[in-house]
Amino acid sequence: MSSCPLCHQQTLAFHQDKNRQYVRCPNCHLVSVPAQFYLDETAEKAQYDLHDNDFADAGYQRFLSRTLTPLLARTGLNAKGLDFGCGEGAVLSQMAVAQGVSVANYDLFYHPDTQVLNQQYDFVCLTEVIEHIADAHQLIERLSQLLLPGGILAIMTKRVLGLEAFINWHYKSDPTHINFYSVETFEWLAQQRGWQLEIIDNDVVFLQLPSI
Repeated sequence: MSSCPLCHQQTLAFHQDKNRQYVRCPNCHLVSVPAQFYLDETAEKAQYDLHDNDFADAGYQRFLSRTLTPLLARTGLNAKGLDFGCGEGAVLSQMAVAQGVSVANYDLFYHPDTQVLNQQYDFVCLTEVIEHIADAHQLIERLSQLLLPGGILAIMTKRVLGLEAFINWHYKSDPTHINFYSVETFEWLAQQRGWQLEIIDNDVVFLQLPSI
């Protein structure tokens, strides 16, 4: 088996369907797809280009508000944020600006301005992003450096609920989804980092860094 992308422990077989294999880490509980099943960058971007997430889409705004509304209730209107993996439309930052909150945008494919990664923020959002990123350990390291003391990492991703639910789970059918998190994974991450975990919704969690 491969090593876990998050904690680097040896993984165990978890499930296999007609398209891919899935492994699970017995330490941090991350379910992942071995690297031989990753898409190349061209194929990955082609999948993202199929998405049509636009600011004018009220349904998509309601979807994002399940992260943004509770987040702004905790950080206040003077906070400065970053939408990491904002997508082509960068809708969340536009929603925040409409409420008087400044949110910068970064996306590997659509907003690749790495200057925004040289600053620190009161919050960083990843809405339907974390499941796409292969090197989970490096991602968490980078995100921790982007946050000010007391900052909040707001993550929206559908969570693994066990093998029986996973077998028929539509979420794993997206070929760009390669890492799947559970409550246990976020609990492990919070314990390892000394962060505070708050479960906001069935697909939203906040991880808050210590204030000092």
